[in-house]
Amino acid sequence: MGDFNVALIIIAIVVCVVVFLLNIYLLINYQHPDDVNQAYFPKFVVVFGLSVAAISILMLPADVANRQACRRAIYNGACQLTLPMKDLWLAVYIVDAVLVFFIIPFAMFYYEGDQDKAVGKRIKSALLWVGTSVVICGLLLGILYGLIGKADFTVRHLSSSTVAFPGNWGDFSSSQQCTSSGANQCSAYLASASSEKTWTMRATFPEYVVALATIVGSVLFTIFGGVGIACLPLGLIFSFVRRPKAVITRSQYIKEATELGKRARELKKAADELHQEERNGNKGRKWRKNVKTVEKELLLLEEDVKGLEEMYPQGEKAEATWAMTVLGYLAKLVLGILGLIVSVAWIVHIIIYLLIDPPLSPFLNEVFIKLDNAWGLLGTAAFAFFCFYLLLAVIAGEMMLGMKLVFITIHPMKWGATLMNSFLFNVGLILLCSISVIQFCSTAFGYYAQATAAQEIFGHTLQSLRGIKYLYKYNLFQIVFIILAGLTFVYYAAFGWRRKKPSGRLQLSS
Repeated sequence: MGDFNVALIIIAIVVCVVVFLLNIYLLINYQHPDDVNQAYFPKFVVVFGLSVAAISILMLPADVANRQACRRAIYNGACQLTLPMKDLWLAVYIVDAVLVFFIIPFAMFYYEGDQDKAVGKRIKSALLWVGTSVVICGLLLGILYGLIGKADFTVRHLSSSTVAFPGNWGDFSSSQQCTSSGANQCSAYLASASSEKTWTMRATFPEYVVALATIVGSVLFTIFGGVGIACLPLGLIFSFVRRPKAVITRSQYIKEATELGKRARELKKAADELHQEERNGNKGRKWRKNVKTVEKELLLLEEDVKGLEEMYPQGEKAEATWAMTVLGYLAKLVLGILGLIVSVAWIVHIIIYLLIDPPLSPFLNEVFIKLDNAWGLLGTAAFAFFCFYLLLAVIAGEMMLGMKLVFITIHPMKWGATLMNSFLFNVGLILLCSISVIQFCSTAFGYYAQATAAQEIFGHTLQSLRGIKYLYKYNLFQIVFIILAGLTFVYYAAFGWRRKKPSGRLQLSS
């Protein structure tokens, strides 16, 4: 049983178990102390959602390895034992869509419900909101699938005359490719444009659901990923640039700590007022805007407290703490430089392989193939790393825009201080964007991932669906991605080196 297929199945099972255990570890260490020994259903959703997102990213390298299973098989008929990747893709992404649009919203509505209400009322309220969403989404999906749920494939009828086999095959060259003389191309390639026809077929409903979820995710991925591909490495580099250069004096520490204490008391007063308004049922637009303002100011206050603690370490091991702070910023510099190399490689690859027709070079596709030739799993590992890097860029872009734009709710992930609603929000974002990351990678690495089930679903079918295909035909997402990445690079070059100014007094809407 030393066949390649059996080994691939064993590796897939082991990876799934490891991913599940790692996500439990992240939940335990990131959860807020207030959520310990409670909120078990949201915790299960978080672990399950993170596992689905991670496994979906790893499925593309597994799909590439599964494609090679027949070629490496030892006995005849081994191809029948390969993983059913197309069915697995559809199953994973249907689960993904159900989690994003139904289960995670229900968990968030239930968790954020009024704690003074009974459990039954909180469940009823959450089901009411989710049930409304289910009906609306179901109607939209049914109407869209019934009207335009078809794929249009453009085909060309090719034909050529037959001639006798030549006596000398050595006469063929780049200038003489066919048996007939007088033409540099075979006559089948000289077919007129009128020979093109459109072949129409109805897509399956699961494929159509995946396609629409991919479109929603692609919009978020394009915005957050385009910003994050630049701010992820540059944020680390400029964090090193803005690092504290030396330990401050005790008098400076007391002055800064006093000011932070005033801001903390002001925030607590504002939070108490908002909580009283919530109890009175005054949860209008002004209330929600003020809640977001308090959340933003609280996040800035926590960052200022952390910065003050770095500049004035206390305790018996103050010198060791300062040394670890310095080493931490050096690590950020190294990771930032490595990330910048990966980001530049991604942007160059998108331009020369996706935006230029015909592509100038396969670029990263050739790199992965050469790594595979050097060692079988090396190219697959590099391929998975580039896919994961895109997902990290999405999270970095969301956190940056959440700090700059008012209409995006801030849900920071912090070690030992992350509430379940923030967990659920970020898991939903990761799940939604993971679909688009896979679609984007299957297109960007089409030469390396050719003839895979993912390319069949996210390449041919998705890019031929009515009403959707034009977004991919004209590379709209890739163009916007590059533009946002360029603007973010310019922003960091102009303002990234500056130190953050104090936010001033809390300003709430009156």
